[in-house]
Amino acid sequence: MKVSYPESELILNKDGSVYHLSLRPQDISDVILTVGDPSRVHKVSQYFDEITFEMNKREFITHTGIYKGRKLTVMSTGMGTDNVEILMTELDALANINLKKRENKVKKKSLKIIRIGTSGGLQQDLPVDSLLATQFAVGIDTLMYFYHLERTEAESNVESALQLEIGLPFRPYCVEGSSSLLKHFSDDMNIGNTVTCPGFYAPQGRQLRTPIRFPNIAESLSMFHYGDLWLTNFEMETAGYYAMGRLLGHEVLSCNAIVANRMTHQFSKNSDKTIDTLIKLVLNKASEL
Repeated sequence: MKVSYPESELILNKDGSVYHLSLRPQDISDVILTVGDPSRVHKVSQYFDEITFEMNKREFITHTGIYKGRKLTVMSTGMGTDNVEILMTELDALANINLKKRENKVKKKSLKIIRIGTSGGLQQDLPVDSLLATQFAVGIDTLMYFYHLERTEAESNVESALQLEIGLPFRPYCVEGSSSLLKHFSDDMNIGNTVTCPGFYAPQGRQLRTPIRFPNIAESLSMFHYGDLWLTNFEMETAGYYAMGRLLGHEVLSCNAIVANRMTHQFSKNSDKTIDTLIKLVLNKASEL
């Protein structure tokens, strides 16, 4: 059965591009690197052999070009899973909806999306300036309460156990990322499990002038485990990526530069160098896809 999307649901700009990203299907590659900070887009694309397309729209900045003969796209998202939802939905529309007819394409395309991000460590033996690829992501935000996300029994068990451990008033969601991308990218990285928080301060146990509800949440997360699954780091996007990737049929991997360790109270003295090392590693691996 054909589905036709009305103008109010699939919003397009006057040039036919998708609403927030201002992109058309020909503007992107099927391998997409994402960063949170818009200023980091250039830090990735500076290594391209050629930049063939640029677009700046709100916090969503896009550069598409050629790296070692491979067409790649790098995009910024801003912070948070709300932005990730917009990004993933509109990228999927570019790949799998005929925008002129406003109908689903018969043949579906699966994009490969690799996040290059920064993160805080939750385990003492995960040193600052190390690199980590995420196997499982656990979202302690509520984005997935608005979707029907299927989880495995093991993922559901992690969710229930973590809710009980922390005393959250809602159930988290746990999603495994792409096993094939993890295998391809993780040779020179630690493999871990990432918690995605809906904020930088109280949701991660940071308290300045306001009282917070879970002041010991970082310690609770560091001690939590379900079988062999331990939580290694936390940030603000990965679970949104993994969940939307599963819902839409795209392969997603999150790669993290560990710039802080909350258990040892250390922050990187040379985070730019660590992030640059991660960028180069991901670019080289992405060019092989």
